[in-house]
Amino acid sequence: MTTTTTDLAAGGEDRVLATAQQIVKSLNTPKEVREDMLLIFSSFDNRLSNITDLINNDSDSTADRFDTAEKVILRWDSSSSNPDASRHSLPWEESPDEAAEYLSAVDEILQLVVDMSIRSNSEIMGRAESAIQMAMSRLEDEFRLILIRNTVPLDAERLYGSIRRSSLSFAANEGEIDEEFESFEEADSERGCFHERGASLGDDLCVDLINADAVLELKEIADRMIRSGYEKECVQAYSNVRRDALDECLVILGVEKLSIEEVQKIEWKTLDEKMKKWIQAVKITVRVLLTGEKRLCDQIFNGSDSIKEICFNETAKGCIMQLLNFGEAVAIGKRSSEKLFRILDMYDALADALMHFEMMLTDEFVSSEAKGVLAGLGDAAKGTFVEFENAVKNEASKKPMQTGEIHPLTRYVMNYVKLLVDYRETLNSLLESDEDEADGLQSDDSELETTTPFAKRLLLLISSLESNLEEKSKLYEDGALHSIFLMNNILYIVQKVKDSELGKLLGDNWVRKRRGQIRQYATSYLRACWTKALYCLKDEGIGGSSNNASKVALKERFKSFNACFEEIYRIQTAWKVPDPQLREELRISISEKVIPAYRSFMGRFGSQLESGRYTGKYIKYTPEDLENYLLDLFEGSTLVLHHMRRKSS
Repeated sequence: MTTTTTDLAAGGEDRVLATAQQIVKSLNTPKEVREDMLLIFSSFDNRLSNITDLINNDSDSTADRFDTAEKVILRWDSSSSNPDASRHSLPWEESPDEAAEYLSAVDEILQLVVDMSIRSNSEIMGRAESAIQMAMSRLEDEFRLILIRNTVPLDAERLYGSIRRSSLSFAANEGEIDEEFESFEEADSERGCFHERGASLGDDLCVDLINADAVLELKEIADRMIRSGYEKECVQAYSNVRRDALDECLVILGVEKLSIEEVQKIEWKTLDEKMKKWIQAVKITVRVLLTGEKRLCDQIFNGSDSIKEICFNETAKGCIMQLLNFGEAVAIGKRSSEKLFRILDMYDALADALMHFEMMLTDEFVSSEAKGVLAGLGDAAKGTFVEFENAVKNEASKKPMQTGEIHPLTRYVMNYVKLLVDYRETLNSLLESDEDEADGLQSDDSELETTTPFAKRLLLLISSLESNLEEKSKLYEDGALHSIFLMNNILYIVQKVKDSELGKLLGDNWVRKRRGQIRQYATSYLRACWTKALYCLKDEGIGGSSNNASKVALKERFKSFNACFEEIYRIQTAWKVPDPQLREELRISISEKVIPAYRSFMGRFGSQLESGRYTGKYIKYTPEDLENYLLDLFEGSTLVLHHMRRKSS
C-alpha cells in the first residue's frame, strides 16, 4: 500500500490532537481557564481547532459515567422521588450481582471525584455528593443488617463442654461452710462438696462470632465507607451491633447487670453461684469472645490500624466494664471466710484476663479500671484471710464434745487450709507485702525463719488452732477425756497435713513433733484412767502371802476392780476415737497394762475365793473376757456390764 502525503498529514494531526487532549485532561482547572487555554493552543496551529470538540466529547463521557452510576444509587434509595426506586429491598437481598453493581457505582462516583473529572461542574459535583451521602446511608444500614443477621449465637454448652474440669476439693455440710463458726456441731466435712476450683479453657478454643461468608461483604462495605470519609459512622454501626451481641453473650453465660448495692444484698448461696458464673464468663470473654472480636475487627478493617483499634475498644468496653462492676462489688462487700476461695478464683481469673486485656486493648481507662478491681480483689482476699485467722484464734464455744470427738472447728479449719494450698502461689504474692506483720506474730516454730509468706501464715494459723483446742480441752473435768480429745484432734490435723501438699509446706519435723504430742497424750490417758483400776490389782494392803491373804481384803479388791472396769466400760464405750489405728493402739496399750496385771492377780489370789460361796460375785471376768470387752471401747455407743455375772466353776 502506498502511503500518501494526505495520510501522513492526517496521522500527524491525530498525534498532535492526542497530545493536546492529554495536556488538557491533566490540567485540573476550571472550565473558563481551560477555554482560554484552548484559544491560545488553536492560535498556534490550525490543526488544534478540533480540540474543543474532543474536550466536549470527554466531558460528555464523564457525565454519562456519572449518570449511569447515579441511577444505580438512586434506584436503591428509598427516600428518592424516583418512581423506579426500591423502597423495601436492599441490593444484597436481591442478588450478589446487584450488590456488586451497587458497589461498583459507588466506586465509579468516588473515582470521578478523586480524579477531579467533575469538580469543574458544580451541578454534577453537588449531585455526586448527594449520591455519596445516599449510598453511605444505605451502606450503613446494610452493614448493620448484615452484622445482625449473621451474628452466630453463643453456644454455651459447647464452651462449657470444652472446659477442663478440676477436682472437687473442699467438703462441708450440705455443700456450704457455716457462717463463721456458728454451727460447728452440725458441720461434717466428710459429706458433700463445697468448693470447685476454677476450671480452665483449652488454648485452641475458637468460635465464629459472625458467619464467615458475611465477613467479605462487611469488609467491602467498610472499605467504601472509609474511603468516603464515613469511617465514624461505620465504626459506630459496628460497635453498636457487636456491643449488643457481647452483652447477649454475657446473658447466655449467666452474668446479669447488677448494681453494687444489688450484689451486696444477695445471700451467700446465690452469690456463690453468680461468682462461679462470673469466673467462667471472664475466661470465656477474654479467651474466646474478645479474641474473636479482635480477629473480626482485623478482618473487616484491615486497611486502617487506627480504625481497627478504635472499633475494638468501643466494642469491648461495655462487656468488660460490666464484668469489672461485679468484681468491684464483691471486692468491697462484707468479708466472711466462705467467700475466700471464690474471691481467690476471681482474682486469678482477672489477673490472667488482665494480661490479655493489655495485649488487645489500648483504652487506658478500661485497663486502669481492671487493675483497680484486681487490686481490690487482692485486698479482699487478704482481708478475708486475716478475718479467718482471727476467727480461729478467738472462737470461744464453751460446749465440749461429749465423746471427745474431733471438734468441728478442727475439721473446718483443716479442710479450709488444705484447700488454700491450691492457691499458694497467689497467696504468696498477696501476703508478701504483709511479711512484717507475720514476723511480728509469736510462734515457737523454727520453720518460720525459712518458709514462704503463705507457709508462715499457715504455721501461725494451725498454731492458733492448737492453742484454741488446748483451751477447749480444759472444759473436760475428766482428765482421761481431756487426753482423748487432744489425741483425736491433733491426729486429725497431722493426717490432713500428711495427706496433702500441706506436708511439704510444714515439713517432716513439724509432723514428728505432733506425733510425739499424741504419744504423750496417750500416756496421760492411761495414767488418768487406769491407775485406780491397776491399784486394785496390787499386793499391798491385802495382808499375808498369796496363801493366807485376807479374804475380806481380796473380795474388796476384786469388787473394786470390777466396779472400776465397769464404770470405765460404761463411760468409754460412749467415747469416740474415729481413727481405727489410734483406736486399736489405745486398746492394745490398755490391754498390755491391765490384762497381765489382772491375770497375775487372779493367779495368785483367785483360788482363795473360788472355794467359797458367791465366787462369781467377786471374780466376774476372766482375762479373756476383759480383752473382749476392751474391744468395745471408743466406738461411740454406750454399753453396760453391771448385769454380767461369771458363773462359778
